[in-house]
Amino acid sequence: MPFKVQVGPPQIAIHQAMTVLVTESDGQIDWPGDKGLYFFDTRVISAWSVYANGTPWDLLNGGAVSFDAARIFLTNQPFLTEDGAIPAQTLAFEISRALDQGMHEDLDITNHGQKPVRFNLEIAIRSDFADVFDVKAKRDIRRGHIHSDWTETRQTLRTTYHNADFSRSVAVSVGKSDSRAVLANGRLSFEVKLPPRGRWHCCLMYEFADGDKRFHAPKDCAADSGLSSQAKAHRDWRETVLKLRTSNEEFYRFYHQAIDDMAALRLPIGGTDHMVFLPAAGLPWFMAPFGRDSLIVSLQNILVYPEFARGSLEVLAGWQAKQRDDFRDAEPGKIMHELRYGELAHFKLIPHTPYYGTADATPLFLVTLHAAWRATGDMSLLERYLPNALAALDWIDNYGDRDGDLFQEYQTRSPVGYENMAWKDAGDSMIYADGSPVRGPKALCELQGYVYDAWVRMAEVFDALKQPDRAAALREKAAALFTKFNQAFWDEDAGFYAYMLDGEKQRVMTVASNPGHLLWSGIVPPDRAARVVRRLMQPDMNSGWGIRTLSSLHPAFNPYSYQNGSVWPHDNSLIALGFKRYGFSIEAGHIARDISEAASYFLLNQLPELYAGVQRDGANFPVQYLGANVPQAWAAGSCFALLQAMLGIQPDAPANTLYVDPDLPPWLPDVTLTDLRLGKKHLDIRFHRDGDKTRWDVLRGDAKLVKYRGAVEARETLGVA
Repeated sequence: MPFKVQVGPPQIAIHQAMTVLVTESDGQIDWPGDKGLYFFDTRVISAWSVYANGTPWDLLNGGAVSFDAARIFLTNQPFLTEDGAIPAQTLAFEISRALDQGMHEDLDITNHGQKPVRFNLEIAIRSDFADVFDVKAKRDIRRGHIHSDWTETRQTLRTTYHNADFSRSVAVSVGKSDSRAVLANGRLSFEVKLPPRGRWHCCLMYEFADGDKRFHAPKDCAADSGLSSQAKAHRDWRETVLKLRTSNEEFYRFYHQAIDDMAALRLPIGGTDHMVFLPAAGLPWFMAPFGRDSLIVSLQNILVYPEFARGSLEVLAGWQAKQRDDFRDAEPGKIMHELRYGELAHFKLIPHTPYYGTADATPLFLVTLHAAWRATGDMSLLERYLPNALAALDWIDNYGDRDGDLFQEYQTRSPVGYENMAWKDAGDSMIYADGSPVRGPKALCELQGYVYDAWVRMAEVFDALKQPDRAAALREKAAALFTKFNQAFWDEDAGFYAYMLDGEKQRVMTVASNPGHLLWSGIVPPDRAARVVRRLMQPDMNSGWGIRTLSSLHPAFNPYSYQNGSVWPHDNSLIALGFKRYGFSIEAGHIARDISEAASYFLLNQLPELYAGVQRDGANFPVQYLGANVPQAWAAGSCFALLQAMLGIQPDAPANTLYVDPDLPPWLPDVTLTDLRLGKKHLDIRFHRDGDKTRWDVLRGDAKLVKYRGAVEARETLGVA
């Protein structure tokens, strides 16, 4: 195997639910900066550093050992004591951290010298209680008051923040320890005495509070914990999800890291059996309920863990808007974008309570409802969420279509709302061919595809619910949108679709990745699909590490930008599914290979949210984007969608059928799936190349459930013209 550069941010990030810890590689938190220990969108620890008699320690190695635990190995610089000098690298200092509501921190120091040592271990801790939005925007604003209390008898330092009725606190308590702590000069200080080969140990317990509700730290030390509750939960997760074996080690690692990333990004839903989760968007900035992100992740995971769809539908249905609220861009029937819990949200200084500034989450809610039903066969899902689906359909007609022309347009009404309300939500992502910003309201191309797909799918849902009139009406609307869209958005000379229509209903012919989503939605006529595929695979769009968000020929192209030339794995995964839908299996396999190879260059085979759109030249590697979330849910989920594209798997549990159309590329000669669920049934299937064909064998389960259905048959079944 050729040598590969390992790409990744120089930091350690771990989390559990809404608690996130991001440190430097040596486990410390430097201030000022954006790292810290975050609890429900509030940074409760903004600085953490450790010293031996005032001298810093040197890093040996450090890293996350699981999504909720980290271990760091330090050694001493030379420093002076009353008993003489301590040479460098005499002391080994190990820091172990584990999150589970609160945080447990183990400090272990070993004397590898031949003489006894005696010194003060000092830990400097600061809490700024900054809102996550302030940290990300680099705003240092103190709105309330901070108060600290040290209790000698309880060995506890409690720091509390109050702003009117908003309160957060962190209590750092000394647990099992070989010496007592004192608070001096703003630092916790321990006298450490060690004979040769002696070992000193201390536990620090970090307890968080949201008002009167407290979140306790794990009690067990890392060395004594054995199989922790989190480890058991992770084991149970791995036993539940779809399992994969393949002779391609690169894709095997990609897949299993994606499984671990999805485990890390689960937000448990209260009142459930703790196996229904909402997928959060990403670490560290987006550990919160999202609309679009959670829905797309649910669709990517539909074969791997269909319960994500259940969780997303449950949470998002509960927050579906009931009335118009311009500050939050809410309208009746609309699905939310983002919900936050920090100080700014508490005092409604930001609209994320929740914020509804997304134009695509509402049709994607309907797409996900249909996909969940097809994967599980559970009719109760359709019955339970029918009122939400009807409200979403009404929103599409009455609010998504702002001017009654059948197209979806968006424009914020909020003074603090988002300029752009699709997945490319950066303020500079919607541009004309000359690079100037597009004037709204904007009718983005993929929004029309999502609505078309939602209407086609919901027609099938209404058929199942014995409501043929509603089904027929939706099919009629879908057919009208199909025709009108292809007249208004298609440019014959370019052989490509417009990025969007601007506020004057003029085509914006910027070449971007968005039309690839049209193939995924099925709104492209078959005789145009090949031209769309060819255009996306041209060198100005295809970087070799994936399809770029924007053509490299565009004047605004910047491979290091957020959405004007970068590569987003989730974007590529949806495009690959679209390629497969229209029968372009080879091209789908090319995208899967590019993304899988890119993953192999990142630390732990862990795909970030995005990376730079630099051109692959045979001698370079993917370049990270500064500030990208790692792990990130729809980046991890891209692996599963790419696998689905290559195997052409489409579950139809209501019909007791699993459709397949496998076309494994030469670089992936075999794949075995274990515990593939179709409703309540489980299947093990081996796919393998046999010459130019891909064949399959059902190893466990009823082989009669698995049937071939190619792209043409699939389009006809789903109503694509």
